Amino acid sequence: MLGAENGEKTLDKNCILYTLYTVYRAQEFTVRRKPIERHQTLREKILETIREAILKGTLKPGEKVAEPELAERFGISRTPIREAFRQLESEGYLTVIPRKGAVVTSLSERDVEEFYAIKSILEGYAARMAAENLAEKDIARLEVINERLQQLAQEGDVKTFFKVHNEFHEVFLKACGNEKLQELISQLVMKFNRLRLASLALPGRMQISVEEHKKIIQSFRTQDGEKADQLVRRTAAFGGQVLIQSMAQEEGRKVEKSVLRRAIDV
Repeated sequence: MLGAENGEKTLDKNCILYTLYTVYRAQEFTVRRKPIERHQTLREKILETIREAILKGTLKPGEKVAEPELAERFGISRTPIREAFRQLESEGYLTVIPRKGAVVTSLSERDVEEFYAIKSILEGYAARMAAENLAEKDIARLEVINERLQQLAQEGDVKTFFKVHNEFHEVFLKACGNEKLQELISQLVMKFNRLRLASLALPGRMQISVEEHKKIIQSFRTQDGEKADQLVRRTAAFGGQVLIQSMAQEEGRKVEKSVLRRAIDV
């Protein structure tokens, strides 16, 4: 049984390596006259493939992602690989250790709790301020985005949902009128993109997000800053709570209620 599991794991990793190799060869053939463009496209494909491998569990926490092996097997220089590793480190997927290389970052329940607690407070405050500044066209834009999110939730397209979901938040973050706050939130969510995507990928999570957005839009329409603050905090807290629950289930244990309460009490 153990041998079968090891065989499946080796097969999964070989599939990842073959995918990267195929992408590289295709890009080299079709975009040879534009080396810079080819380089950027290849980098994005490397990023996407490694992200998916980590989220699906093919690459486990603490496991090394070998830069020399990738470079040798795909016949490419280490430069695009190093750039991809730096990007993935900034998003919380990898940790680059000097003289050791890149390893998959381990995440704990405490990481989840602390991230969503801070995120809820900062975004809640931004929503409170934005409620007074959002124009009718901004609210209309939020509605259009949320309609698109509704469609993506029904289709089960998590990756596109994640990108469009970011657009929804960007609208009211820009309207808050505080550039320093925007920068803080942007830096924070970039570092924990892995957590946010994992949370949205949980069953039913996307649809819940769409329904919460409808309430947030209504609070903006009535310029109720306090309500907007509460709703955004609650939405962020719920995202953290369901992710903690999912992590516990994967490990075959139950989560104490006190752990869920610590995420953020709204």
